[in-house]
Amino acid sequence: MNKNTSKYSIGVTALALSTLSVQQMKSVNLKGKRPNIIFILTDDQRWDAMGCAGNNIISTPNMDALANEGIYFQNAFSTTPISAASRASILTGMYERTHGYTFGQGALKEQYARISYPVYLKEHGYYTGFFGKLGIVYQKADELFDQSDFFDRRDDLKDRRGYYYKTIESDTVHLTTYAGYKARDFILNAPTDKPFCLSISFSAPHAHDPAKDQYFSDPEYASIYEHITIPPPLLKDDKYFEALPKEVQEGFNRIRWHWRFDTEEKYQQYVKAYYRMITQVDHEIGIIRKLLKDKGLSENTVIVFAGDNGYYLGDRQLADKWLLHDTSIRIPMIVYDPRIEGSKKIDEPVLNIDIPSTILDLALIDQPVYYQGTSLLNYYQDGKTAPKRESILFEHLWDKKEIPSSEGIRTSRWKYFRYRTIDAPEELYDLKLDPLETNNLALESAYREIVLQLRKECEEQATQYGNKKLADIK
Repeated sequence: MNKNTSKYSIGVTALALSTLSVQQMKSVNLKGKRPNIIFILTDDQRWDAMGCAGNNIISTPNMDALANEGIYFQNAFSTTPISAASRASILTGMYERTHGYTFGQGALKEQYARISYPVYLKEHGYYTGFFGKLGIVYQKADELFDQSDFFDRRDDLKDRRGYYYKTIESDTVHLTTYAGYKARDFILNAPTDKPFCLSISFSAPHAHDPAKDQYFSDPEYASIYEHITIPPPLLKDDKYFEALPKEVQEGFNRIRWHWRFDTEEKYQQYVKAYYRMITQVDHEIGIIRKLLKDKGLSENTVIVFAGDNGYYLGDRQLADKWLLHDTSIRIPMIVYDPRIEGSKKIDEPVLNIDIPSTILDLALIDQPVYYQGTSLLNYYQDGKTAPKRESILFEHLWDKKEIPSSEGIRTSRWKYFRYRTIDAPEELYDLKLDPLETNNLALESAYREIVLQLRKECEEQATQYGNKKLADIK
């Protein structure tokens, strides 16, 4: 399904293109004009839930077009596999260990909100908007943006209404439709005398946990994938589940697996429903891109697309995220910059904390010294070079019994992680020989030095980022 119109598409009027022709815009130095920026974030979309990632079942023609026309980062990761902390990291450009925000920790502190990317954009003349799931608690969130409408699934509505409670005119619509509608309205009415940055944060494809059926899309998508058989999940066998710590086997990852994937019938039903939600988001992206073209904005609007964390779809007999396997931390990430000729695929590892640095770099704003990521423009603009990441810290710091906390280090060859609050063995995987992380080498004497080295690196980085907390603002 690749429609260009929708019942709720807003009519557009063509405006004159910039005084620069398309060819001129592609040849000038990118420092010559500040672009409009659209940042699109999905909720719980795993890295391979796109056609361009090699998934030959899911229909994502608009995401694929962004990847095929832009810069596709094939090894993108979230520094933390949980949405609240990840979204705070995306907002502030910092590790969870620094900003300190996750579930159950109270509101985001003022000093971190003040260095968020929308604050810098507003200070430097951008018109800003945010629509959808902010995912963090901050009482003055509406002050971060010129326009905003914060909304997410309603957990008090324990059926499809959790996704269907917003209205357009007299119709109750899916949150994905509503987010797209609000985004298009922003584009149509943004001031023409300054550039804009629009952040669209879809709630999809997050499951609606209180509901029996879990995943909800518009009825018009119900027939997609209907006659397709979804292949079984990776690492389906019992031995992969039995290798997990007892606390993980009994925790939320397993409980939610029973909700969604513990029979073949449920697995087929829910993976298809999850894919349908992503296809619906993809459709909204297509409508937005058409609006940009019709309004004469497409040649000077950069689109950044990403997911907030990875996701288990029955892998290891688990559901959801929270753990440090690549399945849980690897995310989709694309930058489509129409001012750059050609497309690229980047294999170097990039992170969610790189997104705010990228947005500010696009806006010609110097990265704040507090930010811990690097601009993705360093990977594709002439004359820029990205620093090579020798190792990356990953962490899940929420202290909750049902979701054991963990931290670890990933290099190009090795993955090391450990649980922080339970008595479980350390884990070490050779990603070159064992990319699915099935053979734990941590207890083998031949790998003792590697474990010691990575454990030390993990502790040093954890201390480093933990020591960079900003002073409290009274």
